Parts: sequence; structure tokens; C-alpha cells
Amino acid sequence: MSRIGNRVLSIPENVTVSVDGNIVKVTGPKGELSTEIDKNITVTVKDSEVIVERKNDNFKGIHGTDNANIKNMIIGVTEGYTKKLETIGVGYRFSLKGEGLVVTAGYSHPVTMEIPEGIKLECPSNTELVISGIDKCLVGEFAANVRKIRRPEPYKGKGIRYKDEVVRRKEGKKASK
Repeated sequence: MSRIGNRVLSIPENVTVSVDGNIVKVTGPKGELSTEIDKNITVTVKDSEVIVERKNDNFKGIHGTDNANIKNMIIGVTEGYTKKLETIGVGYRFSLKGEGLVVTAGYSHPVTMEIPEGIKLECPSNTELVISGIDKCLVGEFAANVRKIRRPEPYKGKGIRYKDEVVRRKEGKKASK
């Protein structure tokens, strides 16, 4: 049984956490994030700690989720989150044009994606993309949407993948005897 909801979260020196009804707001050096918590969960800030409690045992699942979301917000405003993507394949590349990301991934046309607010993109090379931001959900969702353009295939390994992702390779057809 998980007890993630019961952990006490420590607040770093340069971060402030405020609670206004069901809204928890976290402010730090990189920015400000807020989230709405369930009405059956209470969040209290004492000294430099955040305590998340539930009213009864019927809300164990959302208790752990709200605790994890607050911890992710604290990490986001202090350190931030990054995801690194890479392309493998002839002619596959990333490029930044204006306010959008252009992905060439083997289709007859380049795919253009609008960059959401709160996301910062970098292209160290034309086959690498670094996605960074303070909101863990937003960074992960945008990285997943970019990867979805051309998922890595198991035979040659071509496609868009996370930097540390391992793609299971399959053996192709064998010649008949």
C-alpha cells in the first residue's frame, strides 16, 4: 500500500507556498504555478513544511496524487524539468521557425507544431531537441506529442525517441533456404 500522501514536503528557502481554499499556489525563482486540489483534501503550511491530509479513508488515491502534484510544483519552480528527444533516420530533423517547431520525419510534408506558453525549446543540433519548462505535465505532454509524430519502429529503429529510451529491436524476415 502506498503512503505517498502522508509524506511531509519541505519547502526550500526561496519558495513560498500559499493555500486559498482549494487552490495551492507555489512561487519560486523560475516562476509561479497553481493547482486545484480536491475538496476532501486539506493542505496546511507550517514553518517550512507542507502537510497534506485527507478527511477519511475513501480518498486515499487523490490524497497521494495531490501530494505528488504539490511536490512536482515545488521542484518545477526551483529546478525546472527537461526532456531530450532525438531523431534517427535519413532526413529526419528538428528546426525552430518563428513561434513553431518544424519536424521533418519522412512524410511528404514537414509537420509544424505550435509551441505552448511556458515551454522553451532548444536545438543543439538538427537531430536533437531539448524541451524545458517549470510545469512537469506540460513538458511531458509536449514531448509525447512530438514523439507521436513518428514513433521509433522496431526493425531499423528509425523515428523520434527520448534521449535515454531503449527501443526493442526485432529480427526481420529471413531468406528461405
